[in-house]
Amino acid sequence: MASVEFVTLEVGDPTAADRFYTAAFDMGTKLRLRASDAPTTGFRGFTMSLIASQPANVDNLIDAAVEAGATALKPAAKSLWGYGGVVQAPDGTIWTVASSSKKNTAPPTRQIDETVLQLGVADVAASKRFYVDHGLTATKSYGRKYVEFADPSSPIKLSLNKRPALAEAAGVTPDGTGSHRLAIGSDAGPFTDPDGFEWVPLPPPSHDHPH
Repeated sequence: MASVEFVTLEVGDPTAADRFYTAAFDMGTKLRLRASDAPTTGFRGFTMSLIASQPANVDNLIDAAVEAGATALKPAAKSLWGYGGVVQAPDGTIWTVASSSKKNTAPPTRQIDETVLQLGVADVAASKRFYVDHGLTATKSYGRKYVEFADPSSPIKLSLNKRPALAEAAGVTPDGTGSHRLAIGSDAGPFTDPDGFEWVPLPPPSHDHPH
């Protein structure tokens, strides 16, 4: 069963981006950075989503991101499904931070319980078939609107949304051109999917031994 192990964001200034992500979201090996000046404008067709256990943790993560230089696209607020907000990192990546809970039940932390890569695609059903053919397993599917791939062992979950709906949820317009500025690290790769997202293979395991 294929899984998503990490995402690589292409950024103009890797040093500045590393400083931002270290201060905002400490995601360890799930997030990688590489330099790129590939042209891109507007919505890049994806968002990253961080799931926390309670609203106070959402607030802590969003506050840390804004303090480190992110722009608030949607202030954190209660909704029908829970509590959350949206920020845009200095490199342009859009991050949703949310909790399905509307009440705090523990001291606040900045713990991230789940990381989800949300892709905005032209045809959800066609993209679902493509990914199933490449070894991913769909665990939730709502017709042509939404699909989730969530192997329990996968560090990063994957979801597919229609591009306009994903942009609306992020608080931006769906228009955009050029590079996605994203590479998806998975044992399913390498390939480029129907919407132009690049999937790259996992690096071979290191055989270095400490002396």
